[in-house]
Amino acid sequence: MKIDLPEKRYYSIGEVAKAFDVNPSLLRFWEKEFVEIQPKKKQSGTRKYTPENVLTIQYIYHLVKEKGLTLQGAKKQLRLKSIANPKIEILAKLENIKAALEQLKEKL
Repeated sequence: MKIDLPEKRYYSIGEVAKAFDVNPSLLRFWEKEFVEIQPKKKQSGTRKYTPENVLTIQYIYHLVKEKGLTLQGAKKQLRLKSIANPKIEILAKLENIKAALEQLKEKL
């Protein structure tokens, strides 16, 4: 599936949902199910998806919607992919650390 998103640093949940033709509630659900999707959240709770998040969502969409895998099957495929490509996992961890540091900075 080809997604139509302009090249930006962050995307809103509405932009991502529209690009995949899904409801925003599905993206929020996938956030809970897949630890690989961790959008940044502003203090107001607004989600900001990175291009890496969008790529992960695109892969999950492909596995679940196009190939017909269950969520458990998609999780297994993501784990296998992250083992094959540890850079993705490291980048995700660094993004989480950065987000946590930004939240701490906002509180100070």
